[in-house]
Amino acid sequence: MERRIGTATALLACMALGTAGVLPAAADARPHDGPLGKVKHLVVIYEENHSFDNLYGNWGTVGGEQVNGRAMATPANTTQVDASGAPYQCLLMSDVNLMSPPLTPECSTTTFSYGAGKPTTAYHFANQPFNIDSFIPATATTCPIPAKLFKYPFGVLNGQGVTGGCTRDLVHRFYQEQYQLNGGQQNRYVTGSDSAGMTMGFYDTTKLPIYQYLHSRKAPNYVVLDQFFQAAFGGSFLNHQYLVAAAAPPFAGGTHSVLDANGFPNGDYPLYRPATAVLDKSDTQACGSTAVPGFACGDYAVNTVQPPYQPTGAFGATMPLVDDTTKDLTIGDRLTDAHVSWAWFAGGWDNANGNVGGKGWTNGTGKTCSDPNASPATPDLAGNGGFPYCPDFSFQTHHQPFNYYARYAPGRPDRAHLQDEQNFIDAAKHGRLPAVSFVKPLGNENEHPGYASEPNGSDHLVDLISAIEHGPNAEDTLIVVTYDEFGGQWDHVSPPGMGTAGPHDLFGPGTRIPALVIGGGIHRSGVDHTVYDTTSIMRTIEAQWNLEPVASRDAVVNDLGNAVDGGGHGHGHEPGD
Repeated sequence: MERRIGTATALLACMALGTAGVLPAAADARPHDGPLGKVKHLVVIYEENHSFDNLYGNWGTVGGEQVNGRAMATPANTTQVDASGAPYQCLLMSDVNLMSPPLTPECSTTTFSYGAGKPTTAYHFANQPFNIDSFIPATATTCPIPAKLFKYPFGVLNGQGVTGGCTRDLVHRFYQEQYQLNGGQQNRYVTGSDSAGMTMGFYDTTKLPIYQYLHSRKAPNYVVLDQFFQAAFGGSFLNHQYLVAAAAPPFAGGTHSVLDANGFPNGDYPLYRPATAVLDKSDTQACGSTAVPGFACGDYAVNTVQPPYQPTGAFGATMPLVDDTTKDLTIGDRLTDAHVSWAWFAGGWDNANGNVGGKGWTNGTGKTCSDPNASPATPDLAGNGGFPYCPDFSFQTHHQPFNYYARYAPGRPDRAHLQDEQNFIDAAKHGRLPAVSFVKPLGNENEHPGYASEPNGSDHLVDLISAIEHGPNAEDTLIVVTYDEFGGQWDHVSPPGMGTAGPHDLFGPGTRIPALVIGGGIHRSGVDHTVYDTTSIMRTIEAQWNLEPVASRDAVVNDLGNAVDGGGHGHGHEPGD
């Protein structure tokens, strides 16, 4: 049976909130009729900040079929160009561990300063992708200590940090990514970034713990999705919103970005200087005569903002709750109304939410936050702060998308759907998984560059998968592993609307990201070349449990049925062969 929803006409408008009726509470949910067959449990593990080429670019073949990796890239979508369109001779580096000689011969005479009190670097690498492992291996002591995770914009010098092979973080914001994509030419990642040449780094896929696990004896079958794109341009906040709502949340109280003629909002990066005044703020540009055509406008939050209640933070403006009490605006709303069990499981949630005695609570029974990796929270708009709100130093409040919606506010019944990752591990081990599980690892375990170790995060990913595969629900559980967004890193495949066919609008999709489906219903491992974006996960849940679409994008994207079918039609091999 053909299970695609099909492609749709591009939705080119400055909007993000879709229109769909509220589903009746007594939905007839019959999973065996859905695109995932007899799967009863869907687990979505949502990792952080890597493009496909950066992480899975040399996956190679699965079952004799080639994964579309870096070997398929052409010079036209690899060679990086400056603002005028001229190719760079060399890549300007910006991680302290990549900024010293020896230089490549063509780069030996040019140096660059990032400014007073900041490191001096050189145009160090040739204009092509480079292997991070060769310079910053997993054994390098380049990760920050927990109390200083965000204090090193240029990274931690090897020998002065913690083992794990961390790199510096890279910018990943809404308008910047659109400039970097350059209409699908994929050649302005370096120019549009605060980290310059770091955008071209990649890891050896075959050394990643997840790759080695999936190629070990008795590993579950899997399918690589090599045309899976982040749903929205930009960073973690917006793409978490698209994971659960397929839309950018309204924020009339935010500050509008101001763009130059190229659609760029920032004047502080080393290789791009706008000709006019710009602002890089929380919201899309204002609509009207000053709006730059072809870019989203209006009162929509697209860069990091904070929810009004705990867990919340000081990074970014605080926005009011989005009112979903009279109309379903998230996939959680739909599932609850249809009496389908589900939960959002976040690493560190019990500590951050003040759930004293919860399975993830590590802060004792006193009146202070006793975990050395935690600190008392700053007060929220209701005045709640301090003990028992004890977030881990790496807990990211903008990675908790349901906490921005009124149905999940403190004291509301649906708040019970927001749980700690330890609850998930316990449920997996004892056969009590809900129908739908979203799993969000804690910051230091989610693979995010800058504050998380890539190999250590991949180890944690394997641990989560193993908990499922060794539990009673393994046979009827499908695992989806993907990443929220590209983390500022290059990929050679053009997104939908920029060269690849598929639904798109002024909010995305953006860069291609890693994605796997693992386990339940997949009889043979393989590769699926179907075009998906993050909202395909919502579409799959809706189709599997007979739910109406929530917004406009999830109504028209492909569900993941073809991925499961692709693994069951004889394409591939048994892992471990």
